[in-house]
Amino acid sequence: MDSRLWILGVLLSVLANAGPSSAATLALYNKCRETVWPGIQPSAGKAVLARGGFQLLPNQAYSLRLPAGWSGRVWGRRGCAFDPATGRGRCATGDCGGALYCNGLGGAPPATLAEFTLGQGRQQDFYDVSLVDGYNLGMSMTPFRGSGQCGRAGCVSDLNEVCPAGLAVRGGTDNRVVACKSACSAFGSPRYCCTGSFGGPQQCKPTAYSRLFKAACPRAYSYAYDDPTSILTCTGASYLVTFCPQH
Repeated sequence: MDSRLWILGVLLSVLANAGPSSAATLALYNKCRETVWPGIQPSAGKAVLARGGFQLLPNQAYSLRLPAGWSGRVWGRRGCAFDPATGRGRCATGDCGGALYCNGLGGAPPATLAEFTLGQGRQQDFYDVSLVDGYNLGMSMTPFRGSGQCGRAGCVSDLNEVCPAGLAVRGGTDNRVVACKSACSAFGSPRYCCTGSFGGPQQCKPTAYSRLFKAACPRAYSYAYDDPTSILTCTGASYLVTFCPQH
């Protein structure tokens, strides 16, 4: 089926079940050829949604209500295996403490992140897709039923295909690249981590590694102070997060 028809179907399903127009909804759609296990981590003091994680089969969608003022992050876990009885196991990338239900825990980097801060009432939402913690799979964020600029955020390219050797994480029986670390995670240098004497937007500038990320994914955060071209705003929106939008 045409990908645009799939997305239209997901949006129509979300709108049909979204309830009051003031309620924001988050739809997660797996367009990958493999199963993805989304993880959801709230910011401090915010509610844990959907127990923090679940399984999403290829071409499957899942929607949930976002509380007013909610903030947090969503990522995709790959290569997971869990015990059906206990929910314990592990994921090749994005693992959250070896559990199916992350229950407030974050994902182990490298992992592509979708980040939200919802406004209260008619205040703006802020949202972005971030590669600051590295990359493990393509992701896009599409707002709908909102007002304002409401642009699409994301990393549509497969960064694993162009990941420098020093950042590559390999796995699987074929030892393929399954994720791409951030330069901060790989090397720990203040220059790459924007810490110490580099701890500010005037001191921490793009590097060869962040430029590579930005060239491949111009609508995503490539390093900690990449705000001007990466953080987006919308008012009163619901959101569709698509895993592997390039497929």
